Amino acid sequence: MVATLSDRPPLRLLGGALYLTEARNTGAAFSFAEGATVVFSLIAAVVVVVIVRAARRLFSTGWAVALGLVLGGAVGNLVDRVFRDPGFLRGGVVDFLSLFDPYGRVWPIFNVADSAIVCGGILGAVLAVRGIEFDGSRGRPDDSKHDSKDASEDDVPAVRPADD
Repeated sequence: MVATLSDRPPLRLLGGALYLTEARNTGAAFSFAEGATVVFSLIAAVVVVVIVRAARRLFSTGWAVALGLVLGGAVGNLVDRVFRDPGFLRGGVVDFLSLFDPYGRVWPIFNVADSAIVCGGILGAVLAVRGIEFDGSRGRPDDSKHDSKDASEDDVPAVRPADD
C-alpha cells in the first residue's frame, strides 16, 4: 500500500463505498491518543505474549479463530510501529481503507489489522456470552441458586433402609 498509494490521490472503489488512501496513525483506534505510540507498542507486545501463552490451553475452534484474529492484527500493527518512521516503537501504523469518503470524514481510515482485531474481539465477546470456554466446553452452570436457599428435600440424598 505504501509503495502504491503514497503521493497519489485516493483510489475510488465500489462506486465510492470504499476508497484506498494512505494515512499514518500513531495513536490507537480512531487516532485516539496520538502522542502515546510507545505505550500502544508495549500494549500490543503484551497482548501478543498473553495470546501466545493462552494458546496452549485452546481446544475451542471459535476461541482459536478469535484469538488468532486479535494476534494477527496486533502483530501487524506492532510491525508498523517497530519498523516505520520515525523510529523504533514510534512508527505510524499504515491505514488505507476509507468508507464512503476518501479522507475519513464518514468513518475513520483503518487497515486489515484493525479489522482483524475488531472481528476477533466481537467473536470473543460472543463466545464469552455464550459461556464457551477455551477448552471448548460450556461454562459451569450457575450454582448461586443453591447458596441462597435452605436445604430442601430435593437437596437431601435419599436414604434407603438397610435390608435385613
